[in-house]
Amino acid sequence: MATVNPLKRRGLLFVLSSPSGAGKSTIARMILQRDDGIGLSVSATTRPIRPGEVDGKDYHFVSPQEFDRLVADGRFLEWAHVFGHRYGTLKSEVVKQIESGRDVLLDIDWQGTQQLKQVDPDIVRVFILPPSMEELERRLRTRNTDSDEVITRRMSRAEVEISHWAEYDYVFINDDAEHCLKLVHTVLKAERLKATRRIFLHDFVRSLIG
Repeated sequence: MATVNPLKRRGLLFVLSSPSGAGKSTIARMILQRDDGIGLSVSATTRPIRPGEVDGKDYHFVSPQEFDRLVADGRFLEWAHVFGHRYGTLKSEVVKQIESGRDVLLDIDWQGTQQLKQVDPDIVRVFILPPSMEELERRLRTRNTDSDEVITRRMSRAEVEISHWAEYDYVFINDDAEHCLKLVHTVLKAERLKATRRIFLHDFVRSLIG
């Protein structure tokens, strides 16, 4: 009988989206800390680097001209305008991990998710909702990183973001980060077990029935 590797599978694209302040970045960080089978896709952006951020770790910070070149060269899986800046997912950040069987987490908005779905229908889309709009605003103000004007813009954009919730495969309310993490991680582990991703099954079944 042929030897098969039960660990051999195709990596998956795991998308997390939410309005700013709903907690997707926190959930993403917690998953990456606790699950070594998934890596983060580091996006490219034209926005200025913030204190404490590291180029190549938090984002690939590029000039608008460089971003234009990357778009023209077809280097992005998806890209979008967000608050006056552009963000994009580089193909090079994703393909190598997927082909090696490693999962890739993407922290992107609904615009990028729609584009990505057209490129690769086999993505897992998770949307994180705040428990209330009042709590969302409180979280934004607690961060102490934005002016009142920016917070007002973020709250307005949040309504647009939330209106796309039905386009996602799974939707969770983040009223407790630890509980929300468990739900998101359960989805990740279940999606890994889908037959279409466990590519070793083809060889295994062939060994059973020829």
